[in-house]
Amino acid sequence: MSQELISAARNKAGDYFRQGYNCSESIFLAFRDLVAPELDAGLVKMFTGFGGGLGHAGCMCGALSVAEMIISLFTGRTSNQEDREVSYQAAREYHDLFNERFGGTCCRALNPHSFDTPEHLKNCLKITGNTGKLLMEYLIQKGLVA
Repeated sequence: MSQELISAARNKAGDYFRQGYNCSESIFLAFRDLVAPELDAGLVKMFTGFGGGLGHAGCMCGALSVAEMIISLFTGRTSNQEDREVSYQAAREYHDLFNERFGGTCCRALNPHSFDTPEHLKNCLKITGNTGKLLMEYLIQKGLVA
């Protein structure tokens, strides 16, 4: 089952991107479908501005940003009385995995092509799908998703 879930995460994220969703929206929608269907699909609008490294600013990759939000969904706290270090550690670990896998975390470094050109879109499709894969691998490895 784990390998099927990992493949499904990669494929769903890529499919949403092919449908015209940006990288961040695609990660949210794929993981909502696979591991958090109780979340309202309309929440996708919260993630639109993260595409292009925060609205084409080229900063932190939108796929990475939303992957970190998904991790916090499983590790975050609901009260300021709870420990936040578990979530901080998970966020840092995933950040470092992403950096190692892709060679950076900034959109402009990961994808030097002009926004919305065929080259840019092709590269973002790969990054988005592979971010979905890496995220699902991480969630399974940490026992956050079965």
